[in-house]
Amino acid sequence: MTAVEDHLATVDDLPRITSRSKAVLHSVTGRKGPVSLDEVMEVAGLQTRHEKKYLLTPREFVELSAALEDFRVLQIDGKRLFGYESAYFDSPDLALFRAHRQGRRQRYKVRTRTYLDSGESLFEVKLKGGRGETVKLRLPYEFEDRSRITGEAQDFLEDALRDSYDAEPPELTPSLTTRYTRATFVDVADGARLTCDIDLACTGEDTTEYGPDLILVESKSTGSGRADEVLAAMGVRPVSVSKYCVGIALTNPDLPANKWNRMLRTRFGWEREYDDAA
Repeated sequence: MTAVEDHLATVDDLPRITSRSKAVLHSVTGRKGPVSLDEVMEVAGLQTRHEKKYLLTPREFVELSAALEDFRVLQIDGKRLFGYESAYFDSPDLALFRAHRQGRRQRYKVRTRTYLDSGESLFEVKLKGGRGETVKLRLPYEFEDRSRITGEAQDFLEDALRDSYDAEPPELTPSLTTRYTRATFVDVADGARLTCDIDLACTGEDTTEYGPDLILVESKSTGSGRADEVLAAMGVRPVSVSKYCVGIALTNPDLPANKWNRMLRTRFGWEREYDDAA
């Protein structure tokens, strides 16, 4: 039995009552060499990039990681798994969510990103570029302000939308908060990055919903990355998934989710609720 086969057998033996994804991610990160945050930002600070996302079972993730021999894992103060929080903002009628649901070319997300282990917060505007690439604009933010848009952040957002889309933002209010655990893998040779997220929790106005025991892998590169090639050879296809859009659908089951319906039903156990009076 090879080392990979032995590891896969171990995955199958993990207790079902625990998060198999977390156990596997912890194990895999421990087998990779470390890379510092400064090194990551130097070789993989891709703020304009192409992204592909995958929902992997623990077994698929082990197979992928075994093929990425040159990838190293981000380590800060001896830690390799980190807690993240994102607070999203949308209009009262969820115009930003609807733009993504409808696949509009000029679509964007507005959020704060907080690194829970350090307390560092950022205000972020994620825009879809004309060639399908993602452009991320960031502003340092106070931890205490992470659930609101300050005057400085509003100006930053308006400038970003004018420059990119010649548009003005609608009035935005808090719409969703997500929390999850992440590990980051980096190919220091070509700067490709792989983020791996587990234990997703989505909190809306009245409820908190949880993601499945799967690993959300996002490949970030300037072109076709090694991870994408490996996953294609494994027969694993990219999925159209956004934590924000999934979270809105999960916490608002009366809303149509269109392009994510099948993925939400098969992977998240979601069923749309219909208003009988409508």
